Amino acid sequence: CWRKFINAGQFYKADIIILGGDMTGKAIIPIVEKSDGTHKVSFLEQEVVLRGEKEVAQMERTIVDRGYYPLRASFSKVEELNADPKKVEELFVQMAVQTVERWLDYAEKRLKGTGIKCYVCPGNDDMFEIDEVIEGSKYVFNAEGKVIELDPIYKMISTGWSTPTPWNTFRECSEEELQKKIQAMAYQVEDMSRCIFNLHDPPYGSGLDEAPELDAQLRPKYAGRSTVAVGSKAVKEAVEKHQPLLGLFGHIHEAKGLTKIGRTTCINPGSSYEQGILLGVLVDLDSRGIHRYLPTSG
Repeated sequence: CWRKFINAGQFYKADIIILGGDMTGKAIIPIVEKSDGTHKVSFLEQEVVLRGEKEVAQMERTIVDRGYYPLRASFSKVEELNADPKKVEELFVQMAVQTVERWLDYAEKRLKGTGIKCYVCPGNDDMFEIDEVIEGSKYVFNAEGKVIELDPIYKMISTGWSTPTPWNTFRECSEEELQKKIQAMAYQVEDMSRCIFNLHDPPYGSGLDEAPELDAQLRPKYAGRSTVAVGSKAVKEAVEKHQPLLGLFGHIHEAKGLTKIGRTTCINPGSSYEQGILLGVLVDLDSRGIHRYLPTSG
């Protein structure tokens, strides 16, 4: 999906590409070497035996393309890691940082000379260690906490922080703190009719924040058919108060949709990155505002 995102600008003839958060992988997937020379892996609720280097390399590619981190290891190494959560965390950070470094190298090769601007905003699932890596890029810009002049007409404010989740992720804060982060940027914008809110957490009760209701064990109730609003009230209040031209949201991957809050067009493109599908929305802006928008999938 990162490769597709970076190439989307040229494919869709867009001047600017924006990634709204949750960039990094969710887990390390061990590929365990067995005594008979084969390897075993449990992935996407399936256990697979791999025979030969070709099958192992192909599985590694499959794991990477689904947004996870493959790790070739002996059974004893896996046991050692399972017994030491701190080592697992250190390895996870190391693999995530190395992956982002490769992504930025790829972005430089593909974006250099195109004139396409690329903005990313690490989301609540993204560790802080990747920020410094992104800051070192000449072609991918970290939009977190900034008021960015996209062109002579439009400005954009961004934050990847969210209100608390059941998973205690990296960038979580209270509604009050999130409100302060948004307001600090919003007060620097003179004309909200020419502003884009690029906020990871969607507005509460907007329909862009409907997630499966969970039980005490964090399992979906009623086979996932029961949903609840889990967005941010601070984001909702900010949109209602400032009425920017456009709101770009994410966070709730299954809540793909579009709605209006007052004069603000609000979009959550959804996410299917675990299936290798890049979901997005192509928005055309002219001097009068939003000319048209088109959901994309590829």
